[in-house]
Amino acid sequence: MKNSAEENATHSHAIVWLDHLTAKVFRMGLSGVSSHVVHAHLGSSHLHHKANTIGSGKVQNDQAFLAEIAKSLDACTDVLVTGPGTEKRTLNHYLESKRPSMKVHVESSDHPSDDEIIARGRKHFGFASPRA
Repeated sequence: MKNSAEENATHSHAIVWLDHLTAKVFRMGLSGVSSHVVHAHLGSSHLHHKANTIGSGKVQNDQAFLAEIAKSLDACTDVLVTGPGTEKRTLNHYLESKRPSMKVHVESSDHPSDDEIIARGRKHFGFASPRA
């Protein structure tokens, strides 16, 4: 996996896997894959409802987290957003409002490995897997 600023500028496709704490961004093109991880800025990593307390047990949208993910997709024109929960839909709506010309596709997924995420992106965008 490559990870250089020059290569990032040439990759117009990306797959993003995210949950409420982390976004894994894999930008891809014919020349390979580059990766970037974005972390949320939450006060707590726990998401559960506690009886007899005020609040829904849901984390509020972290606008800085969404903005940082969007920044990592600056040169991208076509993005596949995956992950468990509702965060993928939140990112989709954010990207639609900030980057209306970007094609954004949303699919559910559990917690795959990085290699599985990359393979899903390659399949979605029609990029051949590299030969071993």
